[in-house]
Amino acid sequence: MKRFFDTLKNIWKIKELRQRILFTLGLLFVFRFGSFVVLPGINPAILEEAIKSSSSGNDLLSLINTFTGGAFKKASIMALGIMPYITASIIIQLLGFAVPYFQRLQQKEGESGRRKVNQITRMLTVAITLVQGGTYLSYVKSMSANGIPAVDPSVPDGIFWLSNIIILSTGTVFAMWLGERITDKGIGNGVSLLITIGIIASLPAAFAFEINSQFSAGRILNLIVEMALLYGIIMATVMVVIGVRRIPIQFAKRMVGRGSANIPASGVRDYIPLKVNAAGVMPIIFAQALMFLPAVAAQIIAGQQSDLNAHPILRALNDFTSAPYNIIYFIMVVAFTYVYTALMVNPTQYAEYLKRQNAFIPGVKPGKATADFIDSVTTRITLPGAVILGFIAILPSIARAFGVNTGFAQFFGGTSLLIMVGVVLDTLQQIESHLLMRRYDGLVKSGRIQGRNSGRMQSIGANM
Repeated sequence: MKRFFDTLKNIWKIKELRQRILFTLGLLFVFRFGSFVVLPGINPAILEEAIKSSSSGNDLLSLINTFTGGAFKKASIMALGIMPYITASIIIQLLGFAVPYFQRLQQKEGESGRRKVNQITRMLTVAITLVQGGTYLSYVKSMSANGIPAVDPSVPDGIFWLSNIIILSTGTVFAMWLGERITDKGIGNGVSLLITIGIIASLPAAFAFEINSQFSAGRILNLIVEMALLYGIIMATVMVVIGVRRIPIQFAKRMVGRGSANIPASGVRDYIPLKVNAAGVMPIIFAQALMFLPAVAAQIIAGQQSDLNAHPILRALNDFTSAPYNIIYFIMVVAFTYVYTALMVNPTQYAEYLKRQNAFIPGVKPGKATADFIDSVTTRITLPGAVILGFIAILPSIARAFGVNTGFAQFFGGTSLLIMVGVVLDTLQQIESHLLMRRYDGLVKSGRIQGRNSGRMQSIGANM
């Protein structure tokens, strides 16, 4: 405990780090404050009650509400949060794999290319926000509880639509600006921190509800077991996030000096750290989005929730605790992990760069043989990574099946846990870097904290 307080003192002593942390906390407070400012013409209490009565607790809207920290159900000016920017970033990233123009911008044009990509992403974010804003307002206008509409009927439709679409778009652009400011002048990872703070916002209430329900039922031992399992799951997730397979590489010997004084310099050794989970959280997001389609399609076709429940298959696919849902979900996460890893890790690029740098993998010929070797290693390590990722994805449903309340069960795995673990590790890594630069002790006794991006090629990957 003394070491912990000493570390806090050291962090506070560093003026730049102190200012960055306070600046980040201030902007996060502004972001959370915006989630409580309600759009004009909407009754948030009626809307929340209507959503609660019509939602199954496992739909796309619940996921968005989690990422926005409850702003979605409150109909606040931050109801869409940073999600349109995330959607735009994913689209641009996927275009970078398929469209040569975007591939050239992201990989070959350096800083100027990255600026163009950022500008295109911002414009696409505004376009997506306008579309999603209109869809969201249509959804809100259709909601009612106990015969009372969520939208004040005295507000003219034209004013309601125009003003609120502008406000929602402004809220998303403002959230995007806050994320960029946190990245530039704060502790870093601004957009990820905004998502994380939204996820964490629901944790205290869910945790308090779980404690109260377990104590009321006299199941104190169950609560202790839950906390122990949650700790173990978090530790396992940390291992998956930072786990790497190191491929040793060696730079060829070179002659130092001139004439008869020439002596061979020793070959420098390094390694290529291939991540066990190179795909990150993306496979779960893609699989989760596809798992929503059967329920959405069924509700569109059937028109009523009662008709949906009349079909056993559709009912099972709409229940995240059912066996068919989790089996399909698990398989899709494993499959998407392989697909996204194939897009993210390019063995040919590694082989070409090693050849240009006069480096090689011991026992492997340069060129195609090196690319094939890296590809085979990536394929082998992706299997356990994909299986573990699939297991993490279905852990919330397992926790729910054992009696954990739905709000608290989401922290046992899935997108929420992976995002939180990754962002916390990145943030701690940033803080530790500032401490080590000032010759203070790090945050851990031995070694260094590794974030999600620590698995890059260290000496040769910076220029890839």
